Amino acid sequence: MFDESLYVICHNVRSLWNVGSIFRTSDGGDVQKVFLGGYTGHPPRDRITKTALGADAWIPWEGHRHTWRFVERLQADGVEVVALENNVSRPSESIEAFRPRFPMALLLGNEVRGLSRRMLKRADRIVHIPMHGQKASLNVAVAYGVAVYMLNRHRT
Repeated sequence: MFDESLYVICHNVRSLWNVGSIFRTSDGGDVQKVFLGGYTGHPPRDRITKTALGADAWIPWEGHRHTWRFVERLQADGVEVVALENNVSRPSESIEAFRPRFPMALLLGNEVRGLSRRMLKRADRIVHIPMHGQKASLNVAVAYGVAVYMLNRHRT
């Protein structure tokens, strides 16, 4: 059977409200597991649960201090790791034209700094959401919501 699993990796996401929103979107977007890395907050936390509307109680998750270690573990298990980032030194693909391979993990970064060069180097591919206004980015939880629903168009 073809594995169409979709995971999310949050690396150094500082806002507990964003983490809660990511859990809630993961529930609606049929994401199999949330990985919380670096200093990303993790349940149980009231701010996460409130924003997640309780989804943090049933969406499987793991916390890891060293994000790069479980990125490597996922890749060794055949999971493609795709960074969602607008500010990159490496070429990135528009998520509109992106054709994902599953199983896949979407890698998200810090709200202000995004993903470090080291984390971007670990990603198999990099995608971005085209921006049309004066701002060059979206809130990490909003960007994640856009990305999950665009990726789900490719799952059967």
